[in-house]
Amino acid sequence: MKPLLLSLVAAFAAGAGPAFAADTLSGHPTAAEAPLVAKVSADLQARFATVAAATRAGYVRFTDEDDTGAISYADLEWTSKDPMHPSQLWYDVNGRLLGADFSVLQADSPTAPSLWGVDPKRWITFNAHVHYGLIGPNHTTIYGGTGARKLGEAAAAHPTASDLVAAGIAKSTSDVRFVFAFPAIWDLEVWVLPNPNGAFAQKNPNVVPVHPPKSSSM
Repeated sequence: MKPLLLSLVAAFAAGAGPAFAADTLSGHPTAAEAPLVAKVSADLQARFATVAAATRAGYVRFTDEDDTGAISYADLEWTSKDPMHPSQLWYDVNGRLLGADFSVLQADSPTAPSLWGVDPKRWITFNAHVHYGLIGPNHTTIYGGTGARKLGEAAAAHPTASDLVAAGIAKSTSDVRFVFAFPAIWDLEVWVLPNPNGAFAQKNPNVVPVHPPKSSSM
């Protein structure tokens, strides 16, 4: 979830809590992991080469471009039952497919998942938080995130446009394009675009951000 990780500065500052990074590993897949990377890359490039294809499959954009050059789209299901069901897809500003996230609910797995031949240490955790989109100038969307500290526990679990208004995030419910709860998950990030640093690396030198965020510091 590297696209999401860097877009959640506001969410974590508001109390959603940081992602806890797994032990540092090489970005390059091991012999046991390589078949998964090859399968995921071929499958996703065939099915989701464009943003339009992702949208038709139910993925919705919920972030701006991050400092890796990625924009995230999610299907809001959060449980990847197999490698053909990523919970998120990443595209660059020109609509080029970059990579994907696979996720498992922490509620379903108290420890890091052991799936598909991937080292469990590759999975990172994200605490529960909320994402939203507000109507911006010239019909643009202002993407943001927050947490229970801002909304309250009950509202953060099942957020509504009215909750964003009550918290002072939106002026009116009509200003809210979308809002949803992002549950606590285990997350696995895989670059689909060839990456000299490896499919599991944090960044890809083949991707240059066009409008990176001013700060990615948490």
